[in-house]
Amino acid sequence: MKYYHDRWTVLVDSLNVFLLALVALVTFFPFFHVLAVSFASLTDYLRSPLLLWPERWSTEAYTYVFSSSAFTTSIYVSVYITVVGTLINLAVTSSMAYALSRRFVGQKIILLMVLLTLFFSGGLIPTYLVVKATGLIDTLWALMLPGAINSFNLIVLRQFFQGLPPELTEAAVIDGASDVQIFTKIALPLSKPALAAFALFYAVGHWNTFFDGILYLNNSDLWPIQVQLRQIVLLLSPGAFANSRTLQLWSSQIPPDTVQMAAIVIATLPILVVYPFLQKYFASGVLIGAIKS
Repeated sequence: MKYYHDRWTVLVDSLNVFLLALVALVTFFPFFHVLAVSFASLTDYLRSPLLLWPERWSTEAYTYVFSSSAFTTSIYVSVYITVVGTLINLAVTSSMAYALSRRFVGQKIILLMVLLTLFFSGGLIPTYLVVKATGLIDTLWALMLPGAINSFNLIVLRQFFQGLPPELTEAAVIDGASDVQIFTKIALPLSKPALAAFALFYAVGHWNTFFDGILYLNNSDLWPIQVQLRQIVLLLSPGAFANSRTLQLWSSQIPPDTVQMAAIVIATLPILVVYPFLQKYFASGVLIGAIKS
């Protein structure tokens, strides 16, 4: 009986491995296709519409993308709003979460206001009017300040702070530490896993910001990389074949699709590089904070 049970276990495990490998392959295929097309030469591109491995790898598409001053500027803009915006997010989210984890007059009312934002938003037009009234239109602050606090992250981080041993804060109070000192020297160092996880969430959001850039920024010099990527896709789309840029590319023997794919790779690579280094903090950060009561 044990023999058949072991054989059945091996069969089920092998089937699971096969199915998971198949799903991973299907998931990985589009990324590999984008990467292959971005390095394809004109001959390889015309030879097969479904390119997986170019015979001659070419970096002409990347050279063309980086030769555009607008695209390189958008990279710097995205790096700036990602770094500065993430620091602002962590500063205001952690400070408010710690404050709401302590008991004070009006705490429940403020917490209820935070919870309401999970179900109701201000709407697109009211939000735009607020941003305009505060003078943030055509400034990079419009991409960072309106979404400085994510309500869900705030609540999870508050639960994390509430789960810290009360003996630590009590001992600090006896030693004469203030609330600010307890927050900066005790609470923050102990919450590094949660802060690292939320830093990745906020950073991905800032790097991928797209609609806010179109909505609030009229100056193209301030556009982040995702907005510039949209411009490249629109200008080099098949419907824009008569565009001067597409004609210039074809005359230089650079397929417009390879330029689009190169821009996609450049816009995606930074997050793919950073993600594995912070992924290990997810379980120890977000989940611990979520199950604390």
